[in-house]
Amino acid sequence: MLAIPDTLSKAGLENFVRTDLLIGGQWRAGAENKRIDVLDPSTGKVITSVADATIADAMSAVDAAAAAAHGWAATPPRQRSEILRKCFLLMTERAEMFARLISLENGKALPDARGEVAYAAEFFRWFAEEAVRVIGEVSMAPSGANRILVEHQPMGIAVMVTPWNFPAAMATRKLAPALAAGCTCILKPATETPLTAYAMAALMQEAGVPPGVVNVLTTSRSGATVSAMLHDPRVRKLSFTGSTEVGRKLLREAADQVISCSMELGGNAPFVVFDDADLNKALDGAMIAKMRNGGEACTAANRFLVQRGIFKEFSEGLAKRMAALAVGAGYADKTQCGPLINLDAVNRIDEWVKDATAKGAKILTGGTSERSNGFYYAPTVITDVPKGSLLLNDEIFGPVAPVTPFDTIDEAVAAANETEYGLIAYVFTEDLRKGLQVSERLEAGMIGLNRGIVSDPAAPFGGVKQSGLGREGAHHGIMEFLETKYISVTW
Repeated sequence: MLAIPDTLSKAGLENFVRTDLLIGGQWRAGAENKRIDVLDPSTGKVITSVADATIADAMSAVDAAAAAAHGWAATPPRQRSEILRKCFLLMTERAEMFARLISLENGKALPDARGEVAYAAEFFRWFAEEAVRVIGEVSMAPSGANRILVEHQPMGIAVMVTPWNFPAAMATRKLAPALAAGCTCILKPATETPLTAYAMAALMQEAGVPPGVVNVLTTSRSGATVSAMLHDPRVRKLSFTGSTEVGRKLLREAADQVISCSMELGGNAPFVVFDDADLNKALDGAMIAKMRNGGEACTAANRFLVQRGIFKEFSEGLAKRMAALAVGAGYADKTQCGPLINLDAVNRIDEWVKDATAKGAKILTGGTSERSNGFYYAPTVITDVPKGSLLLNDEIFGPVAPVTPFDTIDEAVAAANETEYGLIAYVFTEDLRKGLQVSERLEAGMIGLNRGIVSDPAAPFGGVKQSGLGREGAHHGIMEFLETKYISVTW
């Protein structure tokens, strides 16, 4: 079992990790030879460092992607499919190594890390199958004068910006459909968790992805570097997962070149529990929806809205389960809840909990932090959180569950929709008719009806309102990287 490491060699991962930029099939240092430290959130200590790309490095990556673009677009779909299938097989073979690496640089508990690896690998398999199913259309024009021929072509060079919370899955959810579509890519992973992205890029090279088709760079100057790429006319696609605030800025940048954008942004997910819900099913679902990845997920349940008849039982049951979670280093044997990603996250959540308690909220369990040796916040359940509290208005991104009561269906729907976000919502009731009616009224791109997890490579992932644009996964995911061309022809 992985010991608490100070270095990659102690973790047994030293031969698995790359730390330089990948540009045009070559691993290289940044132009200025600067480095970025990568921390272990479980201890707060430096694991290693990665190359710090400059704008010049980014433009070299665009050059490499442009040089490879024609050849990759012309590669037969079956050949692209087989390469993606090989990526799936290699990632599955090395699942434990990837899980350990994710746990080390991200802090998530190993069971969560293993789940992420399985989920991430599945995007390679799914889009290996989709690569050969990009079907066009042919029809007769209503006038009878010509045929309408429709085909789908690769969009071109895609810039991808991924977050730290799911360093493998957020990358494969973008890379796999882009490669299946015939696009070349530049991936910019978060500097908190770059090692997983580089390890995956090495795996993709091994699987047969040609030089320049996938380029990976890390940089401490994200804004300027991404902006430079978005202002190169050869770049035609931006796929971003991250905060709504950053997403708005990138949309403005992309507007200058009218670049197609896919945006998977923030969430403020309501978890609605009706009186007729099965209590144990609802609590099981709540623990998955809230504590997957320690709450550091855009799909995490953020606000628990519980009908008054079951409110006390649910709150106490949730507090009991949360209090029983073993908190510790992500890679430790018995850990069920690892650290937060960094000290800023601990301080922010602590501030929000104190804001709520100062306004009259009551802590049933948790509410404490540890900052001296890693970045920890205890799993917390808090009730009687008043409107206007930061815990209800913003995405918590941590192991804190605010629970508030409601009386009627209309009141629950209004409270659930009272947010600028609309990524996901959860509904628990044993009345299927009511569950579906409420699901249709909720302003969210995804609904978990009596389920605490909805993510599936075969399903369209994405939100409405300020939670994003476009969809990832399913057949929709590959279409995000394809342009539709209409040819008018007579024969």
